[in-house]
Amino acid sequence: MKECTIYKITDLVGKKWTLCILHELYKGNMCDKRFNELKSQLNDITPKTLSARLKEMEQEGLITKTVDSSSFPIKCEYSLTESGKELIEIVQALKDWGNKWITNNETCRRTLCIECKS
Repeated sequence: MKECTIYKITDLVGKKWTLCILHELYKGNMCDKRFNELKSQLNDITPKTLSARLKEMEQEGLITKTVDSSSFPIKCEYSLTESGKELIEIVQALKDWGNKWITNNETCRRTLCIECKS
């Protein structure tokens, strides 16, 4: 089963916070976001977990990390790769499924994820 694609995908995106981090990077016209911006949007995530998830997603090619060391403190920004953007399309399909079968969240149904304020 270790070679099964579904198991590999689940291991990647099934970890707590992974999809939420991707969603935050997508919101607001997919602009680059700094660590503290992500941390403030994901209220209950610990810095250790956020750091670990960002590293995992970077290693898997879902996000890129840009480091600007020309100023102090050093500025790191994260953004979605093409792979990450494609995964967001799948996440939005999951949102549609969830609204149909699980939550029926009318506000969420009417709002594009990229425009989400929550």
